[in-house]
Amino acid sequence: MGKTLVIVESDHKAKIIQGFLGADYEVRATVGHVRDLPKTLLGVDIQNDFKPHYVDIAGKSQLIRGLRERAAVSDRVILATDPDREGEAISWHLSTLLHTDLSDANRVTFNEITKSGVMQGMSNPRCIDMDLVNAQQARRVLDRIVGYQISPYLWKKIRKGLSAGRVQSATAALVVDRENEIRGFKVEEYWSVDAQLSVTKSGKKFPAKLALKNGSKVKINSKEEADAILVDLENAEYRIESVKRGTRRVNPAPPFTTSTLQQEASRRLGFETRQTMRIAQELYEGVNVAGIGAVGLITYLRTDSLRISDEARREGNAYIEATYGKDYLPAKARHYKTRAGAQDAHEAIRPTMPNLTPAQVKGSLTSDQYKLYRLIWERFIASLMEQAVHETCQADIAAGAYTFKASGYSVKFDGYTVLYTEGKDEEDEENAPLPKLEKDMLLVLREIAGNQHFTQPPARYTEATLVKAMEESGIGRPSTYAPTISTILSREYIEREGKTLKPTPLGEIITAVMKENFPEIVDIKFTAHMEEQLDEVEHGTTDWVSMMRRFYKGFAKTLAAAEENITEERVKVPDVESDEVCEQCGRKMVVKTGRYGKFLACPGYPTCKNTKRIVVRTGGACPKCGGDILSKRSRNNRKFFGCSNYPKCDFVSWNEPSSEVCPDCGKTLFKQKGRDGKLFCMTDGCGFTKAPEKKTRKKKTEE
Repeated sequence: MGKTLVIVESDHKAKIIQGFLGADYEVRATVGHVRDLPKTLLGVDIQNDFKPHYVDIAGKSQLIRGLRERAAVSDRVILATDPDREGEAISWHLSTLLHTDLSDANRVTFNEITKSGVMQGMSNPRCIDMDLVNAQQARRVLDRIVGYQISPYLWKKIRKGLSAGRVQSATAALVVDRENEIRGFKVEEYWSVDAQLSVTKSGKKFPAKLALKNGSKVKINSKEEADAILVDLENAEYRIESVKRGTRRVNPAPPFTTSTLQQEASRRLGFETRQTMRIAQELYEGVNVAGIGAVGLITYLRTDSLRISDEARREGNAYIEATYGKDYLPAKARHYKTRAGAQDAHEAIRPTMPNLTPAQVKGSLTSDQYKLYRLIWERFIASLMEQAVHETCQADIAAGAYTFKASGYSVKFDGYTVLYTEGKDEEDEENAPLPKLEKDMLLVLREIAGNQHFTQPPARYTEATLVKAMEESGIGRPSTYAPTISTILSREYIEREGKTLKPTPLGEIITAVMKENFPEIVDIKFTAHMEEQLDEVEHGTTDWVSMMRRFYKGFAKTLAAAEENITEERVKVPDVESDEVCEQCGRKMVVKTGRYGKFLACPGYPTCKNTKRIVVRTGGACPKCGGDILSKRSRNNRKFFGCSNYPKCDFVSWNEPSSEVCPDCGKTLFKQKGRDGKLFCMTDGCGFTKAPEKKTRKKKTEE
């Protein structure tokens, strides 16, 4: 009896599944896609109902030939690619290449790479879902038409080598629009009057904020107005007018979806979205865990569902009861509602073995794998736990004609927060517990002052908040967030400034040209509507060819109008001026982008052809020779730090120099990599270290 051939996408996953299935099976990998549209041609026959022309991916001929040979001598072929649209399409392409029958139930999916998960998938074969395949085909054809027909227009209008895309152009427009909001924001001054009060002269102080005058809301616009109020309050008696106590119950956050995992990993771990997805893929496909063997540690990572299996819930509840006690389990199991429009095809992202703690697997994981597994594990376990209960207190404090307000809370029961609390994009000042306050109690004024504030513009996007905006706007789907952001970063339409994202001059020009000539492509509502139509194709309620006809009818007219109005004069992308002065002619040099990245060039070209490398000085001094430490990039674009006197001095480090100097030897201190990295001296024989200062929460100053 011959073997059963099982085909997956990853070599690593193939080895683990082979171990689960045994000698009667042969598990092979495609190493990603095997067929696609040609790179250099449109590859879509628009006149023939948008028929795609697929070709074997370059370099995959030998692999495809090998799969055909193995399929020919196998009793059965099982297609076990990933459980999403992309995976379904790969299985369909494999079926075409291997000449298997589409009516054969030879398609299986694995939500987790564990022995039970693989066996469950193998025991539930089905036919290839052509609705899923057609949804992926429609997306691929749609994006190919938009990209390949608009990009040449940008070449004529701006410069060669540019690209447009249905999702990438809309995402870049989000970043550009936010930057324009920031530029157009009018800062307004406002003031507050803040007091520090206590029950006794030596008692613990608590803050109170002026809120009312004669029962009406107070708005203070200037220092003069604030000073006048302070004069009014000089001899005021501070008396508690009312006290309102209550109980606040706080629910845990649900387990992760793709979007929320990317957001939280960005906030808590500082991971880029692409980095998060790469590490999550490793955890899903499996790692060698000491004492267990090769096993997948998390469920499938591309999902927008909040469902969890009954088995996982039972295991998680058992861990909570054994570790924290019955009080930390809710009386009734909590079920989270998946948002409207979500595909809900899989479970939420969770640990495959809830009783396998991060501490137990730490020695088997890389540092980044451990951090992400711990985040996923803690979030899942916390999502099953009891609410946190807070005792709240709000007090109105009369002072003459004025009323101050004070509020705070204390933790009555920590609940899920004993394990995990969700990160925030903006840190709010926490309300400190108030002393015991009673009505008509007289208070002692310890401090009072008028404080100046300014209204703040909306913040620039971070990767976390951009993913959140994409999800809320309906741009793309979980699997597209990370590659979309990576694309517009690599094409230099947006760039990082610290943790935030801002548009480049090129990105702003492209977005302006797109809005003028292809407004629907960068329109958020239109892009979201296209995603809804792709979902309808997946659900079998819309034919993908009919959808493409409706789209292309309007798109062709827009494209023709744009081509008709094009002129020979190109839109000039403004140069970014640097602080570096050209030593040959005295002009300020500008930043240019060439084949090998950015460099400085004289704007006097061709009269002056001076160019030089961009040197980013950190302000630190080399611990070996005292030269300047420069920020550099490796071949794979990783940031590192090296001495300006290279090659005479060979000092390099992945650790960033700080602004502090060593108190023992006077040399620059370096910050150890990691979120809470310590400061340390790299001078030979010194050995000085310093713990990082704890960050304090900043008071929010929004009107």
